[in-house]
Amino acid sequence: MSRHELTHADILPWAEYAKARSEHRKRITALKRHRRVEVGPYVTFYFENFDTMWLQVQEMLHIERGGEAQLADELAAYNPLIPKGNELVATFMIEIDDALRRARVLAQLGGIEEMAFIEVGGARVSGKAEEDQDRTTAEGKASSVQFVHFLFTDAQIAAFKEPNARVILGLSHPNYSHMAVLSEATRAALAGDFA
Repeated sequence: MSRHELTHADILPWAEYAKARSEHRKRITALKRHRRVEVGPYVTFYFENFDTMWLQVQEMLHIERGGEAQLADELAAYNPLIPKGNELVATFMIEIDDALRRARVLAQLGGIEEMAFIEVGGARVSGKAEEDQDRTTAEGKASSVQFVHFLFTDAQIAAFKEPNARVILGLSHPNYSHMAVLSEATRAALAGDFA
């Protein structure tokens, strides 16, 4: 069963986390292996869940050492990225090593955060951008990091959970139109986010 919200009680004290940090990171890295999907040459989707956000909060506290004063802000920042039972939530990154090329491409991708979709069982689930801030500038430049929610109906969830269901993840931006079929291992891992 998937959990939908991190609380203060879920977070380990700094010293306790530090002792087992490498084991925690190893465990979550293994979990993330089937939660990562490349779409086209530049975009990678990272599907979040309780565990990935738990590690993110623990790492922020570990690195910044803000303790109790920092914890409330971290929970507020990362809880919205935990799926709530009828959705998938992804961070997608536009990854281009060359700075000049990256600037040129991002300048052409304004609004890309509104163009993500998942197709399953003949239905298209449109992504909805995280509303914490506008990730496209007034000039039309996209941020290289985007957050998107895919809200599913009960029928779409049932179709997604079917073993070997064909699930397509894509972007339909006029300047970046690419799709990828999820592997069975990825589909099965993401199906666990529905509760």
